[in-house]
Amino acid sequence: MQPANKLMTLILLIFLGTELTQVLPANPEDSWQVYSSAQDSEGRCVCTVVAPQQSMCSRDARTKQLRQLLEKVQNMTQSIQVLDQRTQRDLQYVEKMEVQLRGLETKFRQVEENHKQNIAKQFKAIKAKMEELRPLIPVLEEYKADAKLVLQFKEEVQNLTTVLSELQEEMGAYDYEELHNRVSNLEERLRACMQKLACGKLTGISDPITIKTSGSRFGSWMTDPLAPEGDTRVWYMDGYHNNRFVREYKSMRDFMTSDNFTSHRLPHPWSGTGQVVYNGSIYFNKFQSHVIIKFDFRTSSISKSRQLDYAGFNNAYHYAWGGHSDIDLMADEGGLWAVYATNQNAGNIVLSKLNPSTLQIIKSWTTNHPKRSAGESFMICGTLYVTNGYSGGTKVYYAYSTNSSTYEYIDIAFQNKYSHISMLDYNPRDRALYAWNNGHQVLYNVTLFHVINSEEL
Repeated sequence: MQPANKLMTLILLIFLGTELTQVLPANPEDSWQVYSSAQDSEGRCVCTVVAPQQSMCSRDARTKQLRQLLEKVQNMTQSIQVLDQRTQRDLQYVEKMEVQLRGLETKFRQVEENHKQNIAKQFKAIKAKMEELRPLIPVLEEYKADAKLVLQFKEEVQNLTTVLSELQEEMGAYDYEELHNRVSNLEERLRACMQKLACGKLTGISDPITIKTSGSRFGSWMTDPLAPEGDTRVWYMDGYHNNRFVREYKSMRDFMTSDNFTSHRLPHPWSGTGQVVYNGSIYFNKFQSHVIIKFDFRTSSISKSRQLDYAGFNNAYHYAWGGHSDIDLMADEGGLWAVYATNQNAGNIVLSKLNPSTLQIIKSWTTNHPKRSAGESFMICGTLYVTNGYSGGTKVYYAYSTNSSTYEYIDIAFQNKYSHISMLDYNPRDRALYAWNNGHQVLYNVTLFHVINSEEL
């Protein structure tokens, strides 16, 4: 039974239990009688009522009261029916709204879950980007300090310029020695600053610039990083063994556009392609030995030779391409270096800093990188960089820092244009890599991160 019908039945019972008891006769034959009650198809109560005889009711004074009471009940019944209809309509509306709200709740839940997933993905991407950028924070802080340092230098130069200008007008007003010392001190600090600016961590290598196509598949070429200003001579050595003639070109332009050169004959043939010209002398590995020779171009004579103890030679520990490349000599901002391998280090690369005058080892570092697995290597600012091969796709993938005695694996693209690199060396003056690539003489520019600590100046 519906709630409205129950309410109507309850009201009928109340009226039947109160008002009717006051107007019905005591004799059952003279009163209204309920024979049965039931519910219709819609759940409403249906009663069967037998009315008293007309003759009796018409004569009864209470008939009028009973009729009025019945009219009230009928009016209330109609009101209850209207209320029931409204209740049913409202109930249907509420049920419909409940379905819609549940649908909205489901959609909101889906949107919330998707939003959380999107936020998680975005947060993960942002976190990854922050991890990439985090190492740059100390570098940026160093740059801020460097900017202050350069500004300080600028102010000091301006002050000295002002003092010197005034000195020209007022001779004797200032002590010359004091001014000279101040200028000298500033020059030294600026020179140290420029030297620091030249150093940094390798972060990129440019596309190759082909300077010339000449010679055999293997060889080496270079300029002197310590040559005086204006000295741009190029040194050229074709082949990796059984040769002792070094070509000298007057300039890079002559090397590119002509075959005019001076030939220097070495006292011994060289081994490999790891020669280096440094401060007017050429340093090379004597063929089939672990002897390093310093040959002075000014005197055309050997100024020093020394054995590199325990170093492998005669293709014992060569680079991956072979060619008697057991001992590789090179230079960077810090000086002269030798890269080789020993039995004591299980054929892994050993890095030694050499005294350019005596060829004695100043200090050595042992690495965990096999010499035979290296394509080529070069030094920049005390860090050894190693390529993963010499032919086809090539990259710089290993770096060993002598400053911290630590290594790391890196990934710096390196275009191997002519598919066979037999020589790769860095020149700190030009800040460029010199390469011999399958009979082509090639240059690469490099990009470095510069970091200066003011305490070191």
